[in-house]
Amino acid sequence: MSESKRGVLFGASAYLIWSFSTLYWPLLDAAGSVEILAHRMVWALLAVAVILAARGRWNGLLAAFRDRRKLLILAGAAAAISVNWGVFIYAVNSGQTSQAALGYFINPLVSIVFGVLFFAERLRRAQWIAVALGALAVAVLTYAYGALPWMSITVALTFATYGALKKLVSLDGLDSLAVETLLIFLPALGYLLFLGHSGTGTFTGVSTQHTLLLIGSGVVTAVPLLCFGAAARRIPLSMIGLLQFMVPVMQFLFAWLVFAEELPLSRWVGFGIVWVALVVFVVDMLRHTGPRPPAAGREDRAVATGSETPLSPRPVAAVGDAGCADAPGQAASPPRLSR
Repeated sequence: MSESKRGVLFGASAYLIWSFSTLYWPLLDAAGSVEILAHRMVWALLAVAVILAARGRWNGLLAAFRDRRKLLILAGAAAAISVNWGVFIYAVNSGQTSQAALGYFINPLVSIVFGVLFFAERLRRAQWIAVALGALAVAVLTYAYGALPWMSITVALTFATYGALKKLVSLDGLDSLAVETLLIFLPALGYLLFLGHSGTGTFTGVSTQHTLLLIGSGVVTAVPLLCFGAAARRIPLSMIGLLQFMVPVMQFLFAWLVFAEELPLSRWVGFGIVWVALVVFVVDMLRHTGPRPPAAGREDRAVATGSETPLSPRPVAAVGDAGCADAPGQAASPPRLSR
């Protein structure tokens, strides 16, 4: 099998895992969204630590903790991705997966706006059209939902913030992810110990299967990031940018076909406008992003995310350098979609 085919296989595997994680979190709903999030933080760190130990790479992690500026930026990134993960889990487990999917659909458009506001990037006409259509879609969906789709907006904003902060830090992906998970480890562990002490935790009080699924949340977080990193070394980022849309598409299909969420015509209209915006965005991206040979070290940069679904190609408006999330790559610079 050629390297490019292996890259597509790794990339598809990463995005499939992120997609099907949408079905994983409801298996844990006995724990509640905040407890699930805390377990994900704790076990993700342990999974990353195992990977670092296997590769014998601790120097980058130690160096990051000696740089106060990097540490502060990564602390902000860790906070952003924590909110992103938490809102995503809450959305899925409260029967609002379509809102989470919408957040990841509009994330590339939010990242474009961040590029203009914070990185002085200049947009082409097609990108402005895509952003305007995205804003129109949010207005239509606000009417359709009868309220601002706050979960969608929070997912998109936190992921774009995560990507923007990662753009400011020069640190390879695995080390960056290790720092982020380490920074959120103690608060998460403290919360879980509090739940255990108060007798309200579910780690040992439900079933062996439930306990194993909570532990597995760390694997669900780490494995797709490794697959994504392997893909990023072998295929152009434009290809990854197309693969990334697999995640919100599948999330939307799960919401519609598996969870049977209510999707009246007005919501279909709103989502349709978003999809038109993304078609404009992708066509423009492909026209202006030529094939690039895999660059040395791209794998490490790619694994920096941790969202539900990583976005990746970086045309003019690239904002994030995260390698996923909940993740979830970065078209127009979104961080990896989570999700």
